[in-house]
Amino acid sequence: MVPFVPLRGMEMTEAVDCAHRLGQIVAEMGVPVYFYEEAALSPERRNLAEVRRGEYEGLRERLTESSGRPDAGPATFNPRSGACIIGARRPLIAFNVNLGTTDLDIAQRIARAVRHSSGGFRAVKAMGVELKELNVVQVSMNLTDYTQTPIHRVMEAIRSEAARYGVPVVGSELVGLAPLEALDEVVRYYLQLHDFSSAKIIESHLL
Repeated sequence: MVPFVPLRGMEMTEAVDCAHRLGQIVAEMGVPVYFYEEAALSPERRNLAEVRRGEYEGLRERLTESSGRPDAGPATFNPRSGACIIGARRPLIAFNVNLGTTDLDIAQRIARAVRHSSGGFRAVKAMGVELKELNVVQVSMNLTDYTQTPIHRVMEAIRSEAARYGVPVVGSELVGLAPLEALDEVVRYYLQLHDFSSAKIIESHLL
C-alpha cells in the first residue's frame, strides 16, 4: 500500500496525480493496482477497508469478479507480487479518548455513535477497547480527514455521549504525528480565538 499525503506547499490534486502515475508504472510491471481515497476512480473504492476486503488470501477469487477488477494492470493473480493499493489522502490522525469506567460496552456504543460506517461523523473510524493497565476503556479512532471532521468536534461528541451514561472523559491521546492545521482548529475552538492561525505561532516563522 502506498499513500501520497500532501503537506505544506502541495495540493491534493498533485498527490492524486502522483498516485496515478505510480500506479501506471506498477501496472506495467504486471501487478494489479487499485486506487483509493482521493485517487479512487469510482466512489465504492474511496474507502480503504472496502478495497482491502478479502486481503491477500481472497485476492485470487476477487480478481475473477467484475467488482474486483483492478484499476490498472492485469486481472491475474501472482502469488509472489499480489496486488498494490495506491492512494492520495489527508494525514491520518490517530486520536483516542479515555473514559472513566471499565464498562467496555459503553466505549463500544460510543464508538458506534461517532464512526462514519455506523452513521456518525464522516472520515471517522472508531472502536471501543479496554485499557486494563489504566483501569479504563477507550474510544480508539482514526480521523482520516480532519477537514471534514476536526478533532474538537468528535471530542465533544464523545463527551456528550459519555455523559448520557454518567461517565466522564478522563483523558485523550494523540498517537504519532498530527498536522499543525488540525491543532490550529482545536486551539481556535477551545480558546474561542476569532482570528487565530498558525501564523501567530512563533515556531512557524522559524521553520
